[in-house]
Amino acid sequence: MTSDIRLAFAHPEERSIASATADPRDRISLRDHIVEVDIGAFQKERGHTQRVLFNIVVEVRPAAQPLNDDVDLILSYDTLTEAIATELAAERLNLLETLAERLAERILAEPQAMRVFVRVEKLDVGPYKLGVEIVRSRAEDAVKMIGQDGEEAAVHPLVVFLSNAAIGAVDLAARLDGWQAQGRPVILAVGLPNMDRPQTGHKPTQRRVDLLAIEQNAWVLAARDPRCVVMATRTEIDWAIKRGQMVVWAPSKLVLDAVDGPQSREPVAMALWLAELMAADRLIVHGDVALPAGSRVRIEQV
Repeated sequence: MTSDIRLAFAHPEERSIASATADPRDRISLRDHIVEVDIGAFQKERGHTQRVLFNIVVEVRPAAQPLNDDVDLILSYDTLTEAIATELAAERLNLLETLAERLAERILAEPQAMRVFVRVEKLDVGPYKLGVEIVRSRAEDAVKMIGQDGEEAAVHPLVVFLSNAAIGAVDLAARLDGWQAQGRPVILAVGLPNMDRPQTGHKPTQRRVDLLAIEQNAWVLAARDPRCVVMATRTEIDWAIKRGQMVVWAPSKLVLDAVDGPQSREPVAMALWLAELMAADRLIVHGDVALPAGSRVRIEQV
């Protein structure tokens, strides 16, 4: 029991050694890497940074050929720090658990990586550290979409912005059929409903009121057709589009948590931001609305 407790608080490298199999693996590690991060589920944690400590150990497949001092043949240490920087830049997160999972997934995408230990700890919450540690292996990694050539296939969904008239149109089901027939996952975005909403006179709170009103409209669309499933998180959306399912976007979480979010509060601008974020094939816009300039995604207005 004493050994178990010691290992529970030991560095991930010690835990890797203690749980090693008969098949030897090399290890690379990142120790005591501190980054200032805006993270946390509580309101008092939003809007300012706190120190987060990262310790990562990766078990790698031994090189099948002489290294000859060639950096291209190894898993670079920069891969670990770049994984942290990339995930922190992608969006603001509430949970250390989410951050650890995404780091593990990104690192295991490297061909040399076989198993990864990730420990993430907050340093500024009190006179102690609060953290999470996870262990993930390539065998346990999530199933990905694989193409005929054996490579992971990129998914480029179709994003459709629906006006309120389109939501209520009698031919809505036929339009959904047509978009699905194009062979791409479909993400539906909507705007503000045709109804009065509270006016706060305060931009940050009004933004939340407006986002919630858009989500109410998303649920109105969901009531029109059973294929229209409302989803709010990137994880839910990724899961759905990899399975070719139709999504109605509830924007609050992604927009509010984004590190580099949409520059405009206009609903169609947020739909374009989502299309760019998801590397969409194109954005189809219903309704007489002004289209944002400078899009990286093709836009069709109908």
